[in-house]
Amino acid sequence: MGRQKILLDRIARTFQIRNKLLRQALAECLGTLILVMFGCGSVAQLMLSSGTHGIFLAVNLAFGFAATLGILVCGQVSGGHLNPAVTFALCLLGREKWRKFPVYFLFQTLGGFFGAGIIFGMYYDAIQTYHKRENELPMGIFATYPNEHVSTANGFFDQVIGTAALIVCVLAIVDPFNNPIPQGLEAFTVGFTVLVIGLSMGFNCGYAVNPARDLGPRLFTAIAGWGSIVFTHKNYWFLVPIFAPFLGTIIGVILYQLMVGWHTEGDTRDKQKAAEESNVKLNDMDSSVP
Repeated sequence: MGRQKILLDRIARTFQIRNKLLRQALAECLGTLILVMFGCGSVAQLMLSSGTHGIFLAVNLAFGFAATLGILVCGQVSGGHLNPAVTFALCLLGREKWRKFPVYFLFQTLGGFFGAGIIFGMYYDAIQTYHKRENELPMGIFATYPNEHVSTANGFFDQVIGTAALIVCVLAIVDPFNNPIPQGLEAFTVGFTVLVIGLSMGFNCGYAVNPARDLGPRLFTAIAGWGSIVFTHKNYWFLVPIFAPFLGTIIGVILYQLMVGWHTEGDTRDKQKAAEESNVKLNDMDSSVP
């Protein structure tokens, strides 16, 4: 047992990364991998089984719980963003440094890429069987695509609104001035938010509301055999879940700050100022007593 402990300690010291940003980025990669692995895994079961091993509700539950688990895995290290839109929102508010944004975006996308790869390997035979039966590869397992009734403009609006709703809820959850969530429950409330968005806004185009969750798996499918169709389909739809969420983030941040954030923060600031002035007066009174 002593030798094993020494060996494990040596391994830990060898692989320990001292650069804080890189450690945080790796944690985001793993958290996003978990989100995509469990979420896309539920879609794979539904599609490949022709509905016998899943329903729409099950997919939404899987993504909601996957978000919770992903945040629990990496939250203490990186904050558990799992989504470049969330990182972007916190950078806009000055709560994160801008240098984090491109690094987080890259590693979150890598996490989505690897998560899709795991599901592809797990369901490889089922995917090939589906291909032979339907004469097409199931694209919708990994990335999001619009339903036939959805125009590009409608899909763009869909992603903007969905992301704005997500950001408003996430900001409320992490706002220390607005009825803060008990420590340890943040991951569950974010997962619940993802579940609600999926149940109410998932019909049009799968509620990506996350550029990394969509782009990473899309890149994997392009390499794994789907080819360029994953980018050209529906008038280059892939651009929508990349750019629309950032516009939705800006709208969500503005809405939350205008309607809630700046007011609760201002109340706290006023109370602190009043308390400081009261302390100054008490100190002046004490100093004047002989």
